[in-house]
Amino acid sequence: MKTVYTGCCGFPTARNKYYRVFSVVELQNTFYELPSIDWARNLREEAPREFRFTVKAWQVITHPHSSPTWKKMKKKPGGNLENYGYLKPTRENIDAFEKTLEVARVLNAEIIVLQTPSSMPSDQEAIRNIDVFFESIKSYLKNEIIGWEVRGPLLSNSELPRILEKHDVVHVIDVFKGRPLYKSSMQILYTRLHGKGPGEVNYSYNYTDQDLEELSGILLSEDYSIAFVLFNNVKMLENALRFKEIASKKQESIIWL
Repeated sequence: MKTVYTGCCGFPTARNKYYRVFSVVELQNTFYELPSIDWARNLREEAPREFRFTVKAWQVITHPHSSPTWKKMKKKPGGNLENYGYLKPTRENIDAFEKTLEVARVLNAEIIVLQTPSSMPSDQEAIRNIDVFFESIKSYLKNEIIGWEVRGPLLSNSELPRILEKHDVVHVIDVFKGRPLYKSSMQILYTRLHGKGPGEVNYSYNYTDQDLEELSGILLSEDYSIAFVLFNNVKMLENALRFKEIASKKQESIIWL
């Protein structure tokens, strides 16, 4: 029996309302500015016990300090700024991952999503760095699962499937754009939906009923144990609710949550 958790990337409405209609949220503020442990503890305590959090990892691990998203950080991390981003196996990146992991554990978030930018290099040096980075963080993990959303040229690098499988990393992808190269030993499908259309993202896109029927068909046909379906567009609240309504009518060996 497959289980599908549907939700949004961030809270698009008041949290008490969100908890009543969705089973999962992917936290986005953890990417822009890593919150305090107290904030995470309070959020976990206010949410229903069965509610699931996933965490988008702190941007300093994946994005270089020249990235525009760094400008939103009120407090920049310490150390050599050149050592941050692009999954470099540096002390700075490993420390930042450890801090992200601390927040995730307080939230009981079993999945941490790393999103690398389109600007990330795809050469052999980058591949070596990624390989060593994933090897380096293994000793910090307990039961946590790492997801990786790859963007840009790196997505077509022939080494990508090997890296994912070697380190048991879930390939996070928009299933309207392609299919995951690896779902991990836990057989997890994790999709972030950024809008249909040309390019990697089209946040203004409003999914039609036909699109959502197509999405439910993909989830029926794919092989996995647990799927996380996270909408990440301007209309994500309306689209996620409508998808749950459409998908709930399809009972073929799937629990829709």
